[in-house]
Amino acid sequence: MSVATSMRAKRSGRSHSDKFRQRFEVGVLSVPALIMFIGFVILPVFMAAYYGFYKWKGFGKPNVNGQFVGLDNYRIILTDPNFQQALGHTLFIAVMSLIIQGPLAILFALLLNQKFKGRGLIRTLIFVPYVVSEVIIGTGWSLMLQPNGAVNAVMKNLGLQGVDWIANPKIAIWTLMFIISWKYIGFAVILMIAGMQAIPEELYEAARVDGAGFWRQQWSITLPLLAPTIRMWAFMSIIGSLQLFDLVYIIWGQYVSSTAGTSTMATYMVREGRLANNYGYGSAVAVVIFIISLVIALTYQRFVLNRDLAGAVEKRERKQLERRMKKREREQMEHAEIENAIAPKNASMEVAVS
Repeated sequence: MSVATSMRAKRSGRSHSDKFRQRFEVGVLSVPALIMFIGFVILPVFMAAYYGFYKWKGFGKPNVNGQFVGLDNYRIILTDPNFQQALGHTLFIAVMSLIIQGPLAILFALLLNQKFKGRGLIRTLIFVPYVVSEVIIGTGWSLMLQPNGAVNAVMKNLGLQGVDWIANPKIAIWTLMFIISWKYIGFAVILMIAGMQAIPEELYEAARVDGAGFWRQQWSITLPLLAPTIRMWAFMSIIGSLQLFDLVYIIWGQYVSSTAGTSTMATYMVREGRLANNYGYGSAVAVVIFIISLVIALTYQRFVLNRDLAGAVEKRERKQLERRMKKREREQMEHAEIENAIAPKNASMEVAVS
């Protein structure tokens, strides 16, 4: 066996050993996350689906202390006007969150992406409501929006009539939208700023050379390149709207079942499940919410995420190709410089020999 063959065999064995070690490390590090995912996501979904087939008060085992009702719980859910109303409110919140927060977040991000004094402080102030607990936010707004609260007190001092911000069904849903937008717009702004900072500055410089103004640059460069970030934020906003519970229940806890018109699917689940002592029905509602969220997630992955990932991979491969081409050009230039440096010496040597 030649030395070269022996070295190739050693490299091949070392390569297989490295691959096995990498796969083993990935497997070991993935096990804790996989266990938590199964225990806190997959298992509860199957348990809720099982409980949903029973009329069960939550004590003992459903098949012993409950009554098997099959798909009756799901039939009642889909035909219950209260659930249909909660579904309508949830979809309204999801759509209005996109309409209100999206444009405002982009405008704030454009402003805060510029260099000016106090930019960091303003970014922090906008982001603070997002990191504050929903319980604190809900309690604070609930106190301020009471008939004798701070908001109506300010309005009365200005000579305006106080408003029932919480109980009036024509106003309550818009009050909720204001609080949601105020709390969550900071997250959208930070995402948009991160997306804008990933856009190469050379594109804006080329646009300015061509005579494009500020808004033309944003329309032709920023928005198209920011599209993946906007789509990701929109998906997260929709899923968050489907799960909305804390703020609504803290502020409108005594009204969501009747007059305020701010009930969501999550508050309906808690009211008809836990508060009505019918955990089987509440589990069925949870399954319906999960299915709706899953359909939206799979649709996003199928038509949006895969395209964005493919575009990111193509962009990365294009950058790698550009780097290889630049490296090859640099090597060719260095080789040409060396040849040019050696050529006079070779010519002088030839003359001396002749």
